[in-house]
Amino acid sequence: MSADDYRPPRWLRNPHLQSMLSSSRMRLLRGQALLTASGAQTRELILDGGQGVRLQAWHSSIAGRQPQGMALLLHGWEGSAESSYMRMTAARMLEQGFDVVRLNFRDHGNTHHLNPGIFHSNLIEEVVHAAGDVAARWPTLPLVSAGYSLGGNFVLRLALHAPAAGVPLRRVAAVCPVLDPALTMDNIQNGPAMYDWYFRRKWAGSLRRKRDLFPDLGDWDDAVLRLDIRSLTTWLVEHHTTFGTLQAYFDGYSIAGERLTGLQVPADILMAKDDPVIPYASFGEWALPAQARLQTANWGGHCGFLENWRGDGFSERWVAQHLAQARTHG
Repeated sequence: MSADDYRPPRWLRNPHLQSMLSSSRMRLLRGQALLTASGAQTRELILDGGQGVRLQAWHSSIAGRQPQGMALLLHGWEGSAESSYMRMTAARMLEQGFDVVRLNFRDHGNTHHLNPGIFHSNLIEEVVHAAGDVAARWPTLPLVSAGYSLGGNFVLRLALHAPAAGVPLRRVAAVCPVLDPALTMDNIQNGPAMYDWYFRRKWAGSLRRKRDLFPDLGDWDDAVLRLDIRSLTTWLVEHHTTFGTLQAYFDGYSIAGERLTGLQVPADILMAKDDPVIPYASFGEWALPAQARLQTANWGGHCGFLENWRGDGFSERWVAQHLAQARTHG
């Protein structure tokens, strides 16, 4: 499959409709139905994130079948292991003969109680450590990984760090990854108000839950939670990280420019030209090594790529087919 194969019906060629439907209840139910139909059994894991960090994940496997690999899936900011694209990708990877682990980042899903520290986007070390834990639990299975949006950013950084960390990662796939966080923030703030509202509402709710669980840690009141998304991010950086400035924080997890030129793990990347959250123009100056391949679709919005009224997704099938190459390619 290639990005050129994605040709949605005309009514699905609006990027905002694609982006909104991608997180709709229709999609959530479709993902749940596909995962249920796979016949897989799912159990909870608590993965070791290093330095006492615990990360929740969900392992899905089909009883009586010898898997051909293990797929670690990473969600986007304020998504979770139960997001529709996570369930759909799990179902597609199970079809390809893989077992699947869907990871919840710190403070995502219902995991705020597991760790006292607050999630931020530079916590790549704990994700690398968790991937190593998965590899150690299933040492005979080829390990692959995929991520969406911020999870796409994380999966590419995971691939960058994996060789030095001793994580035997075979291949990764990223859908609409955050390249330059500063430009993404500008797009969210200056674009249609629904994007700013969506992310601010979910993040504020997450921080309230964290404050309720860790009152001594919760040094933010409701006035802080009413700040606009840039001001709230600045407050987080100044009070709960060591970066000092917002730009230094953004630079810490940016993968723009030449930051991925040292990538050794094969990577496939899917982007939409009409993505209203991740500016496509920023991909023009992206320096990628030979083993990283960027494919661009004309449509898809932000992590949408819906194909029909049922909510079936092109990107989930694209991810599964590309990651399945790890069965025969190193």
